[in-house]
Amino acid sequence: MDGHRDIDALIDMMARLPGLGPRSARRAVLHLLKKRDAQLLPLARALDEVGRSVRTCLNCGNLSTGDICAICASDKRANGQVCVVEDVADLWAMERAQVFGGRYHVLGGTLSPLDDIGPEDLHIPKLRDRVTAEGLTEIILALNATVEGQTTAHYVAHELAGLDVVVSGLAQGVPVGGELDYLDGGTLQAALSSRTAF
Repeated sequence: MDGHRDIDALIDMMARLPGLGPRSARRAVLHLLKKRDAQLLPLARALDEVGRSVRTCLNCGNLSTGDICAICASDKRANGQVCVVEDVADLWAMERAQVFGGRYHVLGGTLSPLDDIGPEDLHIPKLRDRVTAEGLTEIILALNATVEGQTTAHYVAHELAGLDVVVSGLAQGVPVGGELDYLDGGTLQAALSSRTAF
């Protein structure tokens, strides 16, 4: 019976992960138990190692095994540009796309009164400090195109006003390869508003 309690506790923990509900967690745990030596035990060791060694970069907020992440430590990335993102997942998405060669700044969320997240909960003062300390020339606000994301972008831009740095945002609108028939009204409106000369 005690073993069953442990399994139920593991299923409950797994079910709390994003994208997994109780049924998916139960299937995952049963799969891991069937492949104990090949998957369960290596997974447990990897979780333990990551839990002990990974920390938040003191400079940008990325995840790293050292106090400063590899991106911040790289002189090649010190091009004067910093891309501001909501969370580490957004930073990783930008890195996967290999479209940005500068450094990053993770805000740690967006302004959301409903979730009780105010300016003091975000890493905006650290961003202001970095503008001067690193001699930044451009801050690129790459926040999600949600009400909260855009409100946060406007707030950050206001907080950086008066500093000698260009503040820009990502263009929004029709994605590459997108067909108008499949786009929502908000995307079409953003595309129309952000139109450029042909």
